[in-house]
Amino acid sequence: MTSPLDQAPTHIKLAVDLIMVLEQHDVAPEEVLKALEIVKSDFEKKLEKL
Repeated sequence: MTSPLDQAPTHIKLAVDLIMVLEQHDVAPEEVLKALEIVKSDFEKKLEKL
């Protein structure tokens, strides 16, 4: 039996995985948001280089 997540786009699966990891490590929401800003900026720079 498959779950709806099995059929989800890759970016949805990745988001769910990241949420699970962050929740398992009990990271404060404020810290997560600060870290995500850095991650987003880094990947936007990588995208510009393509």
